[in-house]
Amino acid sequence: MLRSVNDLRGHAILATDGVIGTVDDLYFDDEDWAIRYLVVDTGGWLSGKKVLLSPHAIGHPDWLDRQVPVSLTKAQVEKSPDIDTHKPVSRQLEVEYYGYYGYPPYWDGTGLWGMSGYPAGSVKDLHIGEDFTSRRSATHVPDDIHLRSCATVMGHHVHAIDGPIGHISDMLVDEQTWQVRYAVVNTSNWWLGHTVLVSPRWITGVDWVDSSVTVDLTQHAIQTAPPYDESVQLSRQLELAVHEHYKRRGYWAA
Repeated sequence: MLRSVNDLRGHAILATDGVIGTVDDLYFDDEDWAIRYLVVDTGGWLSGKKVLLSPHAIGHPDWLDRQVPVSLTKAQVEKSPDIDTHKPVSRQLEVEYYGYYGYPPYWDGTGLWGMSGYPAGSVKDLHIGEDFTSRRSATHVPDDIHLRSCATVMGHHVHAIDGPIGHISDMLVDEQTWQVRYAVVNTSNWWLGHTVLVSPRWITGVDWVDSSVTVDLTQHAIQTAPPYDESVQLSRQLELAVHEHYKRRGYWAA
């Protein structure tokens, strides 16, 4: 099932021994378009400090009560490596983070999550923080920054092959793989009241400085695409209609 990034923000994060905080933002990588971290605002618990939590630690979210359980204690989160969420997160910092938690690194392998297509999900029997220094990378890892804030990408202008079509208003994420399946594009600044879905697979370029995204679709194709109603849970029937309209293969068939 696909979930809205906008809706996920504000969900409470439940450690095994209490509430850690609430989801403030999500970081995705701009190569695979997968959510790599939830940015959690800890509020008064850690004096407003924000921490990163990987989908590796996430259990089954309670979407009705807006709660996300994680297989960590509050102490383990408190002692995790400090990462300034106001600055770009480098791969070197990620190595430190993954080393502390003992997670299999998503960048080491051919799958979306390293050697697998899914995050481990509530990883158990990890010796978190133990022998941390020995598990750090012995060699320098290039600071190849590909992590982007979902909150920042909202509002990015979207350009078709033959001109502008609107802006990104939301993103839909697969709750099993944590991959971004669609950018929700609001075209109301081009023509009235039309919201459509665009797959990251159809994005040909992103200008992060200019806050713009380019897709290999025409304005006419998008104008006549099946509309997306954000108040209704996305069905596979609508997904099929969208892909058939654009004559593109569905991600579920890959």
